[in-house]
Amino acid sequence: MGSLKMTEKAPGAALPESSCAYLLQELKMIWNEVGQDQNERERILEELEQECQEVYRRKVNSANMSRIQLHQALAESEAEFTNLLLSLGERSFPGRPEKMAGTLKEQLNSITPALQEMQMRKEARLKQFIEVQTEIQRIASEIAGRLGNKAVTVNEEDLSLKKLEEFQSELQRLKREKSDRLCKVEEYKVLIHNFAKVMGMDPSKILANVHPRLLDGPNEQQTKNISDDILKRLNVTVEQLKEEKNNRREKLQNLVKALTNLWDTLDTAMEERQPYGQIKILAMTSINGMLGPGSLTLETIQQVESEVQRLNQLKASKMKELFLKKRAEVDEICKKSHMDMPYQTEMDKIMNLIMSGDVVHDDLLKTMDEYIYKAKEEATSRKDIMDKVEKWMASCDEERWLEEYSRDERRYSISRGAHKHLKRAERARIIVNKIPVNGQDTILGT
Repeated sequence: MGSLKMTEKAPGAALPESSCAYLLQELKMIWNEVGQDQNERERILEELEQECQEVYRRKVNSANMSRIQLHQALAESEAEFTNLLLSLGERSFPGRPEKMAGTLKEQLNSITPALQEMQMRKEARLKQFIEVQTEIQRIASEIAGRLGNKAVTVNEEDLSLKKLEEFQSELQRLKREKSDRLCKVEEYKVLIHNFAKVMGMDPSKILANVHPRLLDGPNEQQTKNISDDILKRLNVTVEQLKEEKNNRREKLQNLVKALTNLWDTLDTAMEERQPYGQIKILAMTSINGMLGPGSLTLETIQQVESEVQRLNQLKASKMKELFLKKRAEVDEICKKSHMDMPYQTEMDKIMNLIMSGDVVHDDLLKTMDEYIYKAKEEATSRKDIMDKVEKWMASCDEERWLEEYSRDERRYSISRGAHKHLKRAERARIIVNKIPVNGQDTILGT
């Protein structure tokens, strides 16, 4: 910058009123009019020159600072753009200029739209990561049985599509596992409902004991009820119900069997048996057979059990009558087979025990059934011999009749029925001629 003294112009030259030269000229006119000292004039002019230099220096410094800030902003924008490309896993961006040209502001303005676009992409990608990772954490917590969810932390240095696909694959795997677990829970719930229905239990109470949320419907939000612990407890509950069902079925079958035996023993009328007909059919159902609602309730079992107890008491009161009936059956078998009465002494002892009341009823009837079985077995072994004996005795009867017929002098007379006697006499002679053979067979058979 030149000295203020050099800005003077020839007198009479027109100067703009706003210029420094005009103001300096006006200042000199004032000094001339006032009579300002020359040294003072030079001092003031030097001060003015220094002040002007300071103003220019401030302006230069300000401009330089702006240039530095533009360089820094441009460098930061380029660095941020590069980091965004790396974090999003992209190699390039079509909107970014290949070569930076022009002033700093032009260069900054040229990269700003591409940078803003990349920032928007990052925000959208980050939102996707947060949604996927939040869902992963929620499902994983449900499977693990954890309460509450922590805030998701996303690694913003790797927001690539490859990483996002990895999280999405993990999410799909967890969703499939959750779906499988929910299906398993529903299967257990169906089994529990079926068992409870058959045994007359309240399935809601059973499920509530496992976990209260199991009472939610299938369309409601399912949380904290698909963990390994819940599945294990459901499985244990199902196994317990299955065992209880089998125990009740077995108990009912034994009771029905005992009831049927008592009916047969006591010759119970069909009218008295009819109310238990359906229960008897249920008891005969196979293990894998379908049972209707209420088939194995405690009330049903207690009803049959009470009837068995009642009939047992009735059987005890009729034990003497039953014993005599079975003894008569043994007598009849022996009489038909022409056998001596077996076990006479034993049956007399049993009768004495009955009279004294010191006997186990079931053992007594079992013993009598064994006697009847042995008597029938003995009678069966004698059947062939007895048939031959009966034939031989019948032949002897025919022989006696034939002798009496032969002594009858009127056997050839013409009378009513004479021809029938003649035919019988012919048959009798044939039978009598076989008597030696029948007798020999009978002897050999014995």
